[in-house]
Amino acid sequence: MPLTRLDIPPALKRLLPTTLFGRSLLIIILPVAIMQIAVTWAFFDAHWQSVTAKLSEGLAGDIAWAVQSYEDDPSPAAVEKLAERAEGALSLSIAFQKGRKLPTSHRPSLFAALDRSLDKALEDRLDNPFWFDTTRYRAYIDIRVQVDGGVLQIYALRDRAYATQGHIFILWMVVATLLLTAVAILFIRNQVRAIERLAEAADAFGRGEDPDFKPHGAREVRQAALAFIAMKLRIQRHIEQRTALLASVSHDLRTPLTRLKLEMAMAEPCERMEAMKGDLAEMEHMIDEYLAFARGEGGEAIQVVDLSELVEAVVADAERGGAAIETEITQGLETRLRPLTFRRALANLIDNGVAHADRVRVTVSPRQTGGVDVAVDDDGPGIPEDKYEEAFKPFSRLDESRNQNEKGVGLGLAIARDMARGLGGDLVLSRSALGGLRALIRLPG
Repeated sequence: MPLTRLDIPPALKRLLPTTLFGRSLLIIILPVAIMQIAVTWAFFDAHWQSVTAKLSEGLAGDIAWAVQSYEDDPSPAAVEKLAERAEGALSLSIAFQKGRKLPTSHRPSLFAALDRSLDKALEDRLDNPFWFDTTRYRAYIDIRVQVDGGVLQIYALRDRAYATQGHIFILWMVVATLLLTAVAILFIRNQVRAIERLAEAADAFGRGEDPDFKPHGAREVRQAALAFIAMKLRIQRHIEQRTALLASVSHDLRTPLTRLKLEMAMAEPCERMEAMKGDLAEMEHMIDEYLAFARGEGGEAIQVVDLSELVEAVVADAERGGAAIETEITQGLETRLRPLTFRRALANLIDNGVAHADRVRVTVSPRQTGGVDVAVDDDGPGIPEDKYEEAFKPFSRLDESRNQNEKGVGLGLAIARDMARGLGGDLVLSRSALGGLRALIRLPG
């Protein structure tokens, strides 16, 4: 029989915890809480209320006997004898208050249900008006009955009317619930922590780090961790093989290129020779870009650097090449990145702007939500919005808009985006306030 999906109402779903720790705790705590409530309800309904009702009826019977005895002989001697008998046999303290009336106010009790049991029992047994107070004294109940000539005041022990050990049961229930909850929290926290470590290791590996991770937790979590480690090793081997292959290809191609450049340098200068030299220079530049794209981070370690100084150094390099660049740089911003990879990515973005615009502005500012934004704005022709994603594809050249890769092979934006995503950030394109293109590198904090 196929399993059906249980649809939870949206209103209830918003109230449920979103973390695995919260949901696991809810799975354990909710049934325990429901069971405790059910047991406590059954205890009060079937035991405590019943026992209290029986005790209240017994006490009401004794009070009815005392009132009847007084009415049979209200003389002072009889009242004194009645008080002695009640004290010795029934643990009741009886006093006659001549000319008194019953109080008109009543203090509310914390256990109103128990007061109702006593009130019902007294009402069933007594024909006289009565009043009682269960809150004034801790161990006694003050009961007063209107009789001829005054009020008969009776003090009875509280445990004669109520099952006073009920709170002990509740206390044990609460203590047991807290103990079980504490144990559940410790065990669940330990299991969830293993999953959190796996997630942290995966996130760190996604940023190009090599985390020192060991499997922990339950068998299923360890299996997932071992699968992650095996995947990480396969990816690392693939990257190393690709880098080594392209490095060897680059080396093999550079050797004949160097011989050709040497032969051209020794040949007689002519117009065709200059064109061939340009072709060789373009081929060498293309090889460099291919290798840079394939190498990616290239094993460069992530460092904590002063981003403001690093961006200023990249801008200074561009200005030495003849570019005029405006800057708005917030000083003292530090972040974790690969300095050489970041320099190459930012230099590509600045070169694109300089090649196709009159004004280029570099802005470095902190984000309110954490992290740092590095924006390169220009006033050039820009890129249509529907071409933004295509511009990030390797070897893409948007000739019909702005051929930002005219001197290369269409890898500048791809390299920059790989750099940003490798650090846990991103590179996004948008319309610039200067009228051209804005390339925004969002770096994590």
